[in-house]
Amino acid sequence: MNVLVAEQRAGKSNHGPGVERRRALVLFSVTVFLVTLTDQATKILVAASLPNGSGRELIPGVLNLVHARNPGAAFGMMSGAAPGLRSLFFIGISVMALIVILWLVSQSPRIRWPLLMACSTFFGGTLGNLLDRIRFGEVVDFVDLHVGAWHWPAFNVADSALCVGTACFILHFLTERKAANTE
Repeated sequence: MNVLVAEQRAGKSNHGPGVERRRALVLFSVTVFLVTLTDQATKILVAASLPNGSGRELIPGVLNLVHARNPGAAFGMMSGAAPGLRSLFFIGISVMALIVILWLVSQSPRIRWPLLMACSTFFGGTLGNLLDRIRFGEVVDFVDLHVGAWHWPAFNVADSALCVGTACFILHFLTERKAANTE
């Protein structure tokens, strides 16, 4: 394992190429920009076309476009907490996550694709929802998936990016672990 860490710090890896820092920062920035722009643009369109609390059926029995506001986190966690405390908590956690991700990407001489995509999409998703929290004190959600009476909680582009980022983190750690075990 120590050999793997030393090789990565030296910019080498025998289990897949990484992206050098300058290129990684450009790809990171472009991905963050696109995720955040798409997230904010879709939320603006939904807010402009649907009153809060309303919706339209897009695919009967499966998909609705809704305008929902979520003051909490995933699945409405902490939505019942005092608004000022809740906003401060979520804004603080988001800012800390953004700082850690930015530090990780900027300090890596080389970064593997799964980790770069994880950091980029996670950063963009976090930033998109953070902008909502700063402006509205809550997050705008608009995708409502359901099958019969079963409903997935409404979500948005930023939430989807966070899920993609999480999947990329898992992929990165699984491939790193596999590579470390074969050495």
